[in-house]
Amino acid sequence: MIIKRRQFLKAGSLATASLLLPNFLKAMSLPEALERGHKVLVILQLSGGNDGLNTIVPMRNDIYFRERQTIAVDNALTLTDEAGIHPALPFFKTLYDRGELAVLNNVGYPEPNKSHFRSMDIWHSASRSDEYLESGWIGRYLDQACYDCGHPTQALEVNDMLSLALKGKQKKAFAFKDPKKLYQTSREEYFNTLYQEHKRQHEEETVAYLYQTLGDTINNADYIFEQSKARKTAAAYPDSVLGKDLKTVSSLIKSDINTQVYYLQIGSFDTHINQQQRQESLFHTINDAVEAFVDDLKKNGIFQHVMLMTFSEFGRRVAQNASNGTDHGTANQLFFLSGGLKKQGLLNALPDLTQLNEGDLRYTEDFRKVYATLLKNWLDADSTKILGWKNGIYDFI
Repeated sequence: MIIKRRQFLKAGSLATASLLLPNFLKAMSLPEALERGHKVLVILQLSGGNDGLNTIVPMRNDIYFRERQTIAVDNALTLTDEAGIHPALPFFKTLYDRGELAVLNNVGYPEPNKSHFRSMDIWHSASRSDEYLESGWIGRYLDQACYDCGHPTQALEVNDMLSLALKGKQKKAFAFKDPKKLYQTSREEYFNTLYQEHKRQHEEETVAYLYQTLGDTINNADYIFEQSKARKTAAAYPDSVLGKDLKTVSSLIKSDINTQVYYLQIGSFDTHINQQQRQESLFHTINDAVEAFVDDLKKNGIFQHVMLMTFSEFGRRVAQNASNGTDHGTANQLFFLSGGLKKQGLLNALPDLTQLNEGDLRYTEDFRKVYATLLKNWLDADSTKILGWKNGIYDFI
């Protein structure tokens, strides 16, 4: 059963559409395996550009209320004398009070780009704004840290598509939406027959790589599915997509799987119109799902080993627009949730609304310094090799 490259690609395309085979390519194995560490990083991407000023609210800033006369948050939950948090995030206020939340304000990069796609690529690849990279920062972490793993699942994205952030130069993470569906798809006779026949007969290099990818999918689907069942959480989670995704992540964290990075997304935060309703709804979803997740981890005594970070590709402009929304901006805040923080609360000053750049916030913290901190202090990786970053790290972890 020799299948030509064109036939394979055609069949693969049809199979993907009909059987929901995850859209990813995992790179070929390298020598020696990475042993599971004690730290786990969970990244939650707030897609679309979340409005940071209505998230961590400058409650006593006259400029904020003047520029946002109909969308300003006037009932924020108090964090400090100057800052509050959106009222749809009460659990984050609880985390703040318990010393389990850190907030870094004014995060961005030089010469910011306001395109969703380009700015997200910059955040995913950890590139300069004038630099175009085809690999992601987590993917390059895998290139450095993972050697010929028996199960190359050190980074997982709970999604049908693999994001650029998780694609390395040599190694790629693994993407799936549901462990059971992934397993059932991989058991399809068509895929197994195709793979077994290729192992005996096929020699074309390009197609060999694709077959190897298919084989890795089949082999690792069983591993992920079994691990997801090993210590399946009995905790109640919201019936939202994010709630289900975090429940999957919790079950895997509590198992013996070797995953150190999990990647999830929620959105869209592109609130050009009717921002108050849209952002509030998304925040309720995040708040309830994260509360269930953190409580689950705490009950199992592992929250101190898990870090959840949130980020968005950019913030919004200071002034509201004519549609009760905000347009694409620049700098934003990042949240860090963990029982293992060395510093908590607001890590730096709120945005200075008197010093804007043509109506946009000025960044004071480079996001690559955040990545370097997570890589070095949380994942015990060589951040200089992975990022080329040599301008220090933070001390909150």
